[in-house]
Amino acid sequence: MPEQHVRRLWRHRGTTLPTPRRGPRQQLNLDEILDVAVDLADREGLAAVSTRVIAARFGKTAMALYPYVGTKEQLLALMQDHASALPSWDDPATGLADDLLGWALTLFELHLAHPWLAERSWAQAGQGPNEQDWMERLLGILDRWAVPAERQTPTITMLYATVRSCAETAAAYTRMDRDGTAAWRERTEATGRLIPDLAERYPRSTSLAPITPQWRDAPRAGLIAAVQLLATAVHA
Repeated sequence: MPEQHVRRLWRHRGTTLPTPRRGPRQQLNLDEILDVAVDLADREGLAAVSTRVIAARFGKTAMALYPYVGTKEQLLALMQDHASALPSWDDPATGLADDLLGWALTLFELHLAHPWLAERSWAQAGQGPNEQDWMERLLGILDRWAVPAERQTPTITMLYATVRSCAETAAAYTRMDRDGTAAWRERTEATGRLIPDLAERYPRSTSLAPITPQWRDAPRAGLIAAVQLLATAVHA
């Protein structure tokens, strides 16, 4: 039931957890269940998460876990909000670009710590308090620097999309081993051999300078540059 799921999401912000009308009293703690689930997703990916595996960590069956987390999709939504707890940081308050960058880089690092978050579609947003905290913090920054109301929604959309995309790429680079790197270079070299006039066909894209000498650092560098560009455009 939606009401039960909302009660679980907001259990630390004014609601109480649903309790079974019959059967044994609850023996597990929802926060502990979510800690195990998030750790599993961090180490093995979202595909490894199942109520059966998580329940086994507590010596329970998958069915026994249902009263605590609801359906599989509700479990994933609870994990998403649980992993999105807002860390503590101070806004520089030295300009819109600096404040937006602080917000964006903090969210970027959160996604690197939990790479599976980017696998969760925006359509699957959990609408929980932790995710709401991120939005409220961002809106506070936009209000502080008097960003016009009609520009706030597009700014929010672009920031979230850019952070998620850059973090997803950074996580993929982290997972790329020596063989993966070698294969990428081999494809690049093969393209150069087989398409010798590539630079003539695509003069602009082939002459584009890298944003940073270290390709593994490109997602973070790209995020920083994009936020600065966005801040300039918003105040134009």
